[in-house]
Amino acid sequence: MSKGNRKSMRWTAQTLLAVLWLMAAAICIIPARAQQSDATLPNGNTPAASADDPPSPPTAADTEAMFPHFKSSRFWLSGQSNFIFQAHPDFHADYSGQNSLSSHYDKATSRVMTLYTGVRLNNSTELLVDIEEAGGAALSTGLGLAGNTDLDIVRNPLLSKLPYLGRGMIHKVFALSKDKVENDRTFLSLFDELPRRRLEIRFGKFSMPDFFDMNSAGSDTHFQFDNWSLDNNGAYDYAADTRGYTVGLVADYEDRNWGFRFGEGLMPKVANGTDLVWRPWQVHAENWEYELRHGVIPKKPGVVRLLAYTNYANMGIYRDAVALYLAQRQEGLITVPDITNHPWHITRKYGFGVNLEQNLASYVTAFARWGWDNGKTESFAYTESDSTFAEGIGVNGARWHRKQDRAGIAFVSNGIKKDHQVYLADGGLGFLLGDGGLRYGRENIVESYYTAHVWRGIYIAPGVQHINNPGYNRDRGPVVVPTLRAHVEF
Repeated sequence: MSKGNRKSMRWTAQTLLAVLWLMAAAICIIPARAQQSDATLPNGNTPAASADDPPSPPTAADTEAMFPHFKSSRFWLSGQSNFIFQAHPDFHADYSGQNSLSSHYDKATSRVMTLYTGVRLNNSTELLVDIEEAGGAALSTGLGLAGNTDLDIVRNPLLSKLPYLGRGMIHKVFALSKDKVENDRTFLSLFDELPRRRLEIRFGKFSMPDFFDMNSAGSDTHFQFDNWSLDNNGAYDYAADTRGYTVGLVADYEDRNWGFRFGEGLMPKVANGTDLVWRPWQVHAENWEYELRHGVIPKKPGVVRLLAYTNYANMGIYRDAVALYLAQRQEGLITVPDITNHPWHITRKYGFGVNLEQNLASYVTAFARWGWDNGKTESFAYTESDSTFAEGIGVNGARWHRKQDRAGIAFVSNGIKKDHQVYLADGGLGFLLGDGGLRYGRENIVESYYTAHVWRGIYIAPGVQHINNPGYNRDRGPVVVPTLRAHVEF
């Protein structure tokens, strides 16, 4: 074993030991609070469960905040601040390129601060507006990983540091039945109750993962995992600008134990671009998701979600970029393939996903995701991943009388298709990846965290991520990234 590998393993063991000590301190030192709550699945529906096995409390519905939120009011006002500090030591790398994760010691702190506002105009219509500010830095400016370690990072350092409109949408509910179900008020829905059978329409600016590919154990960087491919499906190249937002429409039909939603959104002009194309008859994205609120284990609540999407945008084709490079490199016209070297043309990308969550025992929820896309066209909006599989467990601290605490551990494996591999191996650059070469291997990541409630709306979360084959490159890594998150709910 080389000296560098021994040093990395020793550093990994020390980091894991430190995280375990921090978790133990969070449980033992911070005053315990015993609280109880009923479980509620997304969309205001309550799952069935056996009397002998109480379901897990919701992870966000009754999160404690610094100040009380409006109750039984047509207004909503809340906020949050999320700070994530990450670092990694030197790690082995045979070579590095323009878009590589730096193999030398690096550290960075990101921040996202959001003000959530809303007003219910009547019993079926509301207006929701969120103002956001994001800044700080990312490890290697966000490059070098498909499963990046921090979902809060700003991928374009040239973006304005001023506050901006995060979400701004009209939400309309059409009742299709007279009976009602209770609804947990959040910044995305202010209604105290909703018709059990209904059609919800949302129009405006939003993020597709606000409504698609949600998972109660693995979708929230404020309280759960930080990695891109654990909080979202890595192969879901959902319509978004650099900050993760699009403009469009979502239609959501909800019944007693199932729902179906459709989303239409605008795509960016270029990969990871800041500007959207305002020609929806040419450039657009469709998203479909079927949700069945039924566990795969008898008498235990769970959810199964099936996802499909199509994107139409000015995306390059990997095989064409490599063919052009091979044809012209002899003449010295092209030194590396370039996926953006093509005239304006609309190509199609499509993909599928499966999203599972299953209650295993009191306060313990397992989750899994599988994703796949056709991989021929350029990775364009989310990340450079054509296939992914993730599985993990989330635990609510009510099991040890600390209901506001959360803990979890998960594994994800990401991959890319052959055309994408050849493009990177020949020296091509994507909007995230490009080491100048590639000895392909799946990017495998393990992440664990413990979120401890300190006082009122203040939370501290130590964690660690271990990454094998960063950027799908077996000539680089492994990398260990310890994390410390500070979160405040207002």
